[in-house]
Amino acid sequence: MEIVLVAPEIPHNTGCAARLAAALGLRLHLVEPLGFSLDDHYLKRAGLDYWPLVDLVVHADLGRAWGSLARGSPRPFEERLRLFTARGGTSLFETDFAPDDVLVFGSESRGLPAGLLEENDRRRVYVPIRAGVRSLNLANVVCLSVYTAMARAGLPFPDNDGKYEPHPLAAADVRPASRVVRIDA
Repeated sequence: MEIVLVAPEIPHNTGCAARLAAALGLRLHLVEPLGFSLDDHYLKRAGLDYWPLVDLVVHADLGRAWGSLARGSPRPFEERLRLFTARGGTSLFETDFAPDDVLVFGSESRGLPAGLLEENDRRRVYVPIRAGVRSLNLANVVCLSVYTAMARAGLPFPDNDGKYEPHPLAAADVRPASRVVRIDA
């Protein structure tokens, strides 16, 4: 399962998604443009000392992200897409997920591109909220959605009984920018 943030704008939300990815052992993809620098203090702070555990890939644009994500699975890429939006689709809690799904989240102010949502109408997923509430915080939606998708896909969660022992790499002072695998071509 892969987590993709398209043009995220708020470093704290991306840092929270990175921390989640580290906690679950999932890859986090960021699609440019980013609304912040990968050296941003708030991004590092939100990810705490877990940046050495983040498998972070940055893509120059959506086309390059799709090209990279389409490889490595026997299932057609379009079937693996789950496009999260506050504007219609299937409820998160009624959506079927598979272990190789690609969970895609849009920017905080604009969401995902309208054309992408229109072309993939059957791949849209939303989190139910009350009428009159525009949307939920991106970091909250990513966390809720990833855990729900993993459970519904039958993926195992980390074997942890709630005890904390620091990971040996977590003590390192690592900046997010140093963890990037950049895919421009």
